[in-house]
Formats: sequence, C-alpha cells, structure tokens
Amino acid sequence: MKVLVVGSGAREHAIAHALLKGESVEEVTVAPGNPGIAADGIQTVNISQSDHDALIKFVKDNNYDFAFIGPEVPLMNGIVDDFEAHGIAAFGPNKAAAQIEGSKDFAKKLMARHNVPTASYKTFDALEPARAYVLEHGAPIVIKADGLAAGKGVTVAMDEQTAVDALEDIFVDHRFGQAGAKVVIEEFLQGQEFSLMSFVSGTDFWVMPISQDHKRANDGDTGPNTGGMGAYSPVPQISDETVQRAIDEIVRP
Repeated sequence: MKVLVVGSGAREHAIAHALLKGESVEEVTVAPGNPGIAADGIQTVNISQSDHDALIKFVKDNNYDFAFIGPEVPLMNGIVDDFEAHGIAAFGPNKAAAQIEGSKDFAKKLMARHNVPTASYKTFDALEPARAYVLEHGAPIVIKADGLAAGKGVTVAMDEQTAVDALEDIFVDHRFGQAGAKVVIEEFLQGQEFSLMSFVSGTDFWVMPISQDHKRANDGDTGPNTGGMGAYSPVPQISDETVQRAIDEIVRP
C-alpha cells in the first residue's frame, strides 16, 4: 500500500515513521513535509497542504492508495470530503465533523446536547457584553477565541484585567482574525489535564494511551499558552478509574 501523509510538522513525521513500520505499507510520502522528515529518509513532495487539487492529482498520478491527514486546517477546509469525492480513501474527519475542533462554541453546544460534562460557558460576538460578563463573574476565568488559533487562542486569566486585555486583543486588535469573530468565556477549572485520543469509525472507537500536553511557554507552567511545548505518555498521576470515567462519560456518548 502507498500512503500520502499531508502535513509538515512533528506529528506528520511521527505518523509517517509509524506507517513505514506497517507490513502492508510499501511507500510513504509526506506533503509538503519538512527538512527533518527528509533527513530521516522519508520521501517528501513540495505540495502545499492547502492545495487540494494538486494533492488529489499527485495521488492519482502516482497510484497512491490512501491519504492520512494530520493538520486541523485542511480538515476544516474539507480535504477529506474532496479526496473522497474523487474516490480516494482518506483518514480524518470530514468538514462537518471537524467543526468539533474548529469551533469551540460548536463543540460546547454539542457537549451540552449529549450531556458530556464540560466547564460552564457563554459565547459572545462583541467586546462590551463580553467585558461586562467578565466583570460580573470575576477571575480566574478563561477566554477562548472560537476558531483555530494555532494553540495560542486561549488565555487563562487569573485577574479581571488580564481577561479584559485578552478580549481587546481579540475584538479590537483582531489578533486571531476570523478565528476571533466569537469568543467563548469559560469557567476556570483546576486540576490535572490529560489528553485521551481515540480512533473512531461510526459508533466504534479504539482509545489510545493517555498523554499530558504542556502548553505554557515558560518553565514551571508559566507564561502564555502555545501550541504545545511538549507532551509525555504514560501519565502515572492519572488513575485508571479516571480514564475509564472519561471513556464512559465523554467518548462513548
């Protein structure tokens, strides 16, 4: 089987490396890839992850069997839909399903409909009502740009001024562009964070080992959030009972 991996980050490097270990995989190419991927001896092709037509042509011209999509943006832009419309099997959510990642407001409403536990919240599309909500509820409080912001759209505000500054960054300075057209203001939760990811096919799912992502830019879990400074697995401080509860209450519904 010949596989095209779409993306240019460490995630796609790891995916390509894992695929090459598969007995059924004879060839893997990453588009566009990066110098680290190429230095590891993995084939790359200089096609932008946003150029769906060129990617489809490459797959067809070179008789690839399968596409594995890594990044969020092409998924949000319907790359899986486009591949499947041309008869190409692709791994990843379609455009409609990718809204869970692409809009925090959409995800929150989905959780509410299906009784999935989540922090209380309210969504705003203008500065003044959002500011009034912050001043009414006080800090700590969490400010989130609704759309994709490369992991930098969340501010955990420990005081009201930091929260208001974050709102002004989004609504006045338009720091995140269209991703900041709406803001989700969320209850501050304290405790250990962990990531539980699953492979999903219809109503079937297969959970992977949990990991813990560290987003803050500076040592000691300080500084602004980033797309991720590093992650590790396993996470011994999270009990098996907690993981099972997450599966039962969040994944299974």
